[in-house]
Amino acid sequence: MKKMLVIILAFSVTSILYDESFAEKNTFFDSVKFIQYLDENTALEEVRNGNLDIYYFTISPDRLESDQGRKGLQVFDSTGGSYSILVNPAESQKFNPFSNKDTRFALNYLVDRKLIVNELMGGYGSPIISYYSPSDPEYLTVIEQLETYNFRYNPSLANEIISKNLNEKGASKIDGKWQIDGSPIEITIFIRSDDPVRKSIGEILSVELESVGFEVKKEFGDLNKAFVVVYGSNPSDVKWNLYTEGWGRSAFVKYDSVGLGQMYSPWFSNMPGFNDPSYWNYENEKLDSLTQKIYTGDFETSKQRTELIQDAVVEGINESVRIFLASKVDQYVVNEKTSGIVNDFGAGVPSRFTPINAKNSNDELVIGVKQIYQGAWNPVMGFGDTYSRHIWGIISDPATFKHPFTGETFPIRATWEVESEGSNNKINIPQEAIMWNPIIKKWEKVEANAQSTSKVTYDFKFSSWHNGKKMDMNDILHSLYFTVEWGTQTDENDKTFDTEFTPRAAQSIQTIKGINLVDDDTIEVYVDYWHFDEGEIAEWAALWNTIPWEITAAMEKAVTDGKVSFSRSGATSKNVNWLSLIIPNDANTIKGYLEEFKESNHIPLPFSENNESSEYYQSRYDSSIDWINNKQHAVISNGPFYLESYSPESRTIKVTAFDNDSYPFKKGKWSTFEKAEFPIIEKVEIKKLIQKGDEISISVKTKNSNSILYFLTNSNGENISSNTYFVTEDNTNIKISSDESNQLDTGANNIKIFAISNSVLKPDFYESSFIVTNNKNDLPIVNTDEIEFTESKSEYWFWAIPIIVIITVSIYFKKRN
Repeated sequence: MKKMLVIILAFSVTSILYDESFAEKNTFFDSVKFIQYLDENTALEEVRNGNLDIYYFTISPDRLESDQGRKGLQVFDSTGGSYSILVNPAESQKFNPFSNKDTRFALNYLVDRKLIVNELMGGYGSPIISYYSPSDPEYLTVIEQLETYNFRYNPSLANEIISKNLNEKGASKIDGKWQIDGSPIEITIFIRSDDPVRKSIGEILSVELESVGFEVKKEFGDLNKAFVVVYGSNPSDVKWNLYTEGWGRSAFVKYDSVGLGQMYSPWFSNMPGFNDPSYWNYENEKLDSLTQKIYTGDFETSKQRTELIQDAVVEGINESVRIFLASKVDQYVVNEKTSGIVNDFGAGVPSRFTPINAKNSNDELVIGVKQIYQGAWNPVMGFGDTYSRHIWGIISDPATFKHPFTGETFPIRATWEVESEGSNNKINIPQEAIMWNPIIKKWEKVEANAQSTSKVTYDFKFSSWHNGKKMDMNDILHSLYFTVEWGTQTDENDKTFDTEFTPRAAQSIQTIKGINLVDDDTIEVYVDYWHFDEGEIAEWAALWNTIPWEITAAMEKAVTDGKVSFSRSGATSKNVNWLSLIIPNDANTIKGYLEEFKESNHIPLPFSENNESSEYYQSRYDSSIDWINNKQHAVISNGPFYLESYSPESRTIKVTAFDNDSYPFKKGKWSTFEKAEFPIIEKVEIKKLIQKGDEISISVKTKNSNSILYFLTNSNGENISSNTYFVTEDNTNIKISSDESNQLDTGANNIKIFAISNSVLKPDFYESSFIVTNNKNDLPIVNTDEIEFTESKSEYWFWAIPIIVIITVSIYFKKRN
């Protein structure tokens, strides 16, 4: 069920000759080493001289502007990341001005987004005001709503709004400083000092807050400190008021069902309070309802889904608990002798496919990283940091993933067949189908005459786990058991409850109605979930596991015994370790439980009625115990690499190729992702002087495009005409009728043209202005060479990506109607 049932949170080329005389392997490299390089300039030189093959962090654009600066390097522009401010909205005994929604909202005018993009980011980005940036496919879904806000840097307006609300609260401004009850109003801003851009954002925001009249306390730290101070504390203790956040993406997603819930809604456990019952928690029933419907597919048409997204974005911006500032265009550097890079539109160069597909003449790929390890390594509620996910992404294989250029769901370790006849039609569930019952703690048959909206049949590509044992259907069953068991809180004393995992899993399990085991590697899953894209149904219903069931069982026992916690907030509230399988101490805890299981001939609850022999269970326990003894960690998965070692002293993590014959993919499997044939606008012919009311003809020459989309706007930016042309030959003629041209203003008007490919969600972009007059006699007698027109082909395509969504939706409705 989405990521919940998988039990994972979720990530110019040099030609080289290789010796292919050896047997076929699963990866090009024997191993990959990740080494921490905090300083980007040092990392840049190490990539240039070949000591590093890739650096997994953006390089400042000014270091790469010249030919000399790029010498020895390949430079990849990647999108996907963003910056935001998390605001503490808690009511508290200590006065918190941001408990007032209007005061939070005023911050949108106090922060200069253009300054952040142009000065701090060197122009490599785009100002944003919502979770959806111009590089997201959902952007055009909400662009009309975003435009209504007209956010500009306006400290005077921000000061006016803040002053009004503080005066209403009884505060007063004395000598330019706000006071309440005789004490200064102090704002604590937690600033990420390990990221130069976020450090600068925090410093600038501090100055702005001081200019408004607040006393500002700056606290600096990295993500580990933020886990304690920001994400781990009770918001009502007001240990922080503002936090400079940064976000990365692990994949490019065409239909986003998770993001708005994660960034705006309390139920997802990512808003202040984080659903810890002992903390003050931000509440918003409207956002919960909207985003849960988006997440669970509770809509009947694409239009209804669009309306839900629009309403949720508006509510999220209005609440301003998480305020988005800028989306990023990161510049990643790769040594010129390394090829096979997969530059995912969401994850960028650090996509899961890059280390799997990369190649050069060496046996080991060496990747520099900004941080080697932050947070915790466990696939339930760990891997909350980008750095760990990059490595976990090549250690583990998912059932499904997102295409790096289209964002559509495609199979990795499970192929599927979807049966669904729309959101209002039902499918009969066979009587032999079963479902885990968390009340009676056993599998039971579904009710007679039970029905579901969709049925998905999966054929799994099982392989050996890294410890040598073969994956089997018990791993799948245990995954479903765990999600249902931990997604259901039976009472207040229920030990199988996690403050972060349970609310998310609860949404998933509401839709699953039953499963039917067909054979050793085939299963039918019945869900009350519908989407107009069958791939989304297949992803939602996918059952999978990325760790052996015995490791999950041992983790579960360790948590219910109170020794560790799956989640950061649970660890903080219970004063225990945040379970991390990569740490020897936690690995030994897991090993201890495995040894107990072995000695007691323990059979986990979901297998209590199975007919497996005792040797089966003993063998599974033994293999994982031996692995932990040999590796000193409990990270066991099913991907093309396995975790060899973690060295905190040298800040390195090494993974080794899993050259096992059972692994289904050989090297080169993902080579088609290396290059994409992007659409190109080669030439546009348009008159610069046009008479109002005349028909307008525009000739567009393209390459690698399937369609052309244009927007014609008047001098006020109002849309006059837009249309889609399907490309049948190199030249396409856009025709704008006389009625449409008659709606243009006299003076400067504008046209934007996008060339779009069905196979690569990355349009090419052209923009030009032209002059419109009332009649020919009004045309100025001037040399047109002396007139300066704005005409450009976008150097950066990143904000144009979502245009293809319009085409997709348009085609969909044509088919429906």
